[in-house]
Amino acid sequence: MATLFVVATPIGNLGDITSRALDIIRTVDLIACEDTRHTIKLLNHFGIQKPLVSYHDFNERKKADELADRIQAGLRVALVSDAGTPAISDPGYRLVRACRERGLEVIAIPGPSAAVAALSASGLPSDEFLFVGFLPAKATARTEKLESMKDIPATSIFYEAPHRIHEMLADVLKVFGDREVCVFRELTKIHEEAVFGKLSEVRDRVKPIGEFTIVVAGSDHAASSAAPLNLEGLSRKEILAVLADRTGISKKKLYDLLLKD
Repeated sequence: MATLFVVATPIGNLGDITSRALDIIRTVDLIACEDTRHTIKLLNHFGIQKPLVSYHDFNERKKADELADRIQAGLRVALVSDAGTPAISDPGYRLVRACRERGLEVIAIPGPSAAVAALSASGLPSDEFLFVGFLPAKATARTEKLESMKDIPATSIFYEAPHRIHEMLADVLKVFGDREVCVFRELTKIHEEAVFGKLSEVRDRVKPIGEFTIVVAGSDHAASSAAPLNLEGLSRKEILAVLADRTGISKKKLYDLLLKD
């Protein structure tokens, strides 16, 4: 039956591929992959030979419709990325969307995901989380994005490249404050490493080599704002400072408001 299979592949350790993923890859007519050179290594490791077609960020708009046409014509196609789950900070969304709009069958073959793997081993709250992926490369845009997120109580998960990791962590510290973080380097690979602690402590301990997944604690602003205030024994100046910190209103404006009838 004509189907698009969205197949998760290992993020490092080839032993993490599922038996179902291998069964699907062996039986499809065509594999759409981010980098044919990368995928051929995976197929060779498991002794699989299949036709490959490139499907990446730079040709995704054009290829999505072409591949959807082929699926509609009766082909079974597997979509894979270089590592992890397609469409999660990787190409895939447009092809899946094109198939959904045509009423074609789309089946997820779940498996490795760097974001979920990192969250599960981070030691940070996992009941609610926000997957961000890569922040903007330019400092101004990156800071603006972080500013828009700084009051979110959920744990945040980021990806980052080695040449930007120190700059990115410094910006997170500047905007978010000194929160807990767990920085994973080379997840599931030979040189896997995790560095846990406060942002101020961790950033200088991270080696700028390999691929990074960063898990950052959420804001506690909402919790602190909900806590009752105890102003007993404080001077007027101290009370103004507490209220300014709690409300975000300047001490001068609060003073003016208190003086009003």
